[in-house]
Amino acid sequence: MQSVKGHSVGARSVKGQGSSAVRSLHFSLLALAGATFAIGAIEIAMNLVEPAGPPWAVVAFIGVAWVYAAAGLVAWWRRPSNRIGPLMLFCGACWLAAGLLNSGIPALISVGMVTATVPLAAAVHLLHAFPSGRLHGTASRLTVAGGYFVAIVLQAPLYLFEPNPPPYDWLWVADRPDLLALGGAAQRLAGAAVMIVTTVLLALRVRAAEPARRRVLLPLLSYGIFAVLSVPLSAAVISLLFGLSPVAQAVFQLAVMAGLPIIFTFGVLSGRFARTGEIEELGAWLGSAEGSRPALADALANTLGDPSLRLAFWVPELDGYADAAGSPIAVVPSSGERAVVEVNLADHRVGAIVYDPLIVADAELVRAAGRVVAIAADRERLTVELRSSREALRLSRARIADAGDRERRRVARDLHDGLQVQLLLLALQAQELAGAHPAAARDVVALRTGIDSAAADLRAVVQSIMPAALIERGLSAATEDLVDRLPLRTRLSIEVQDGTLPEVVENAAYFIVAEGLANALKYSNAEELSVRMAHDDGKLMVEVSDNGVGGATLNTGSGLRGLMDRTDVLGGILRVISPAGDGTRLVAELPCGS
Repeated sequence: MQSVKGHSVGARSVKGQGSSAVRSLHFSLLALAGATFAIGAIEIAMNLVEPAGPPWAVVAFIGVAWVYAAAGLVAWWRRPSNRIGPLMLFCGACWLAAGLLNSGIPALISVGMVTATVPLAAAVHLLHAFPSGRLHGTASRLTVAGGYFVAIVLQAPLYLFEPNPPPYDWLWVADRPDLLALGGAAQRLAGAAVMIVTTVLLALRVRAAEPARRRVLLPLLSYGIFAVLSVPLSAAVISLLFGLSPVAQAVFQLAVMAGLPIIFTFGVLSGRFARTGEIEELGAWLGSAEGSRPALADALANTLGDPSLRLAFWVPELDGYADAAGSPIAVVPSSGERAVVEVNLADHRVGAIVYDPLIVADAELVRAAGRVVAIAADRERLTVELRSSREALRLSRARIADAGDRERRRVARDLHDGLQVQLLLLALQAQELAGAHPAAARDVVALRTGIDSAAADLRAVVQSIMPAALIERGLSAATEDLVDRLPLRTRLSIEVQDGTLPEVVENAAYFIVAEGLANALKYSNAEELSVRMAHDDGKLMVEVSDNGVGGATLNTGSGLRGLMDRTDVLGGILRVISPAGDGTRLVAELPCGS
């Protein structure tokens, strides 16, 4: 298992990356705040230069835009992953665009006339998207699209066919009272339909919500519906009931619409809603197509607004945690720099969420998010457990292979240093006997010849078990020695520094070369061979090629199958590229560290 110290260093590095992203977002939001304030101030100044209405009305209109923008910026700052903040900022931009109607400049007035009712459509969008900032289903998407259609397209007859006095006549094309009346009626009917559908959809959503969520959503959405309806109904109903003057009606409408972003921002930032927001956002993740949605850890990081968040999975066989790849990791208890919340499903542990408490101050939010994704996390945990078991098996096989290689080296060294030396001594004694007993010289020579033959056979056995050059001088020298003894012309390219690779990797590389050359000599009918080795990017690349008849496969011969097992133990890859009539390439990639 990784050391706690090593894990902490990685956590600080990730935290630094997350903090940098947060600082960048905050800087951008401050820039947006300055730009929004400056644009509104310019609009107020333009009205003072070219008055197009009461100054108080212009200031109040821009004030509503500033309220939306400020609320959106605060929500975006506090909840970066929630889209309500950007959406409220967009609503503020719509109010600023509609406020150009009072600018006194014909071109800008035209922009204001086109976007005059877009703030209402943006408010409908805000209602449907609350609380996560995402639209809920096809019905909501169509309704919101209908709202923008009513506000933009059906608004056109009001400035195209009504002869307004200058400077409000830039977009006027014809005096058509019939088209003006038809367009106005269509806009009213379509707008009413949008609001009716919106009310029904939101009522159904509140009704289907759990009691805790219903207590949060009902007052917020009810006020939102009232605010949007107050604009078209204030003149027709409210003014009749309370006898409001036109000025009082305008003040009432602006005040109600300005209250919408304030109450929604309060909902976004309140602790009770925050857990509801997590359910909405993570629910959208769980409901998306599996192939298109981000990884579970990324979804949690995006939802909680902490780029440094990491998800660890509990693996009982390790009696500890592992990452998504199955590698053991240490999860230290909560401290000032990192906080940890366990994820449980029913009565067993699934994993843990490690996050930055400076970015996510409320641990309950993390626990709520963990409860939502517990099932998905448990499924990923099972995958991690399988990967961890496979990795443990691979490491076990690697230890066995390494132990086998060490034993081969010991046997080869014992044969070379023991039995071979004894045979050499016997040969010397036989030579001395031949000098001392001339009559037995013929028999002694025959004995010497037999001893030399046995020594040669012993050297061949030692070479096959573990070459002395590989033991004593390393991979490069052993490979050069092997190539020098070949009967065919062989090109050799070695870009490996001896002593820099693990012994088990050197052994595997040598036997891959030896087996590849042996097969080429036996079966390829080649005229030229090639051996190449290169150590790059933590991998040893080994390639043995010939210009023979080709047609070789990994399934033929026990030698290649043994090489496959040895390569797989190291986590490497072995390929045979051998088209018929075009030679053979045996290519291996062996992980060996940087």
